[in-house]
Amino acid sequence: MAPTPAYLEIVDFFASGTTPRSVIEFQPSAGMRERALLLLEAAKLGELTPEQDSELEYLTELEHILRMAKARARQILEAA
Repeated sequence: MAPTPAYLEIVDFFASGTTPRSVIEFQPSAGMRERALLLLEAAKLGELTPEQDSELEYLTELEHILRMAKARARQILEAA
């Protein structure tokens, strides 16, 4: 699968250098949030195409990775 805009957005964030605080504060762009909401709404209505279903699954995995990174960043700050 080719890198999606959401994937590249996260890669760019980490490649630009991060701190635990910046990881905690990171938020996807408005465009990415809108796309996720659109896909979630279509899923609720049972109207996802196979490609959209795959994209939603991919975004869900990226969200999980971000949640884990944020949790770890909080642990790092608390230990400091």
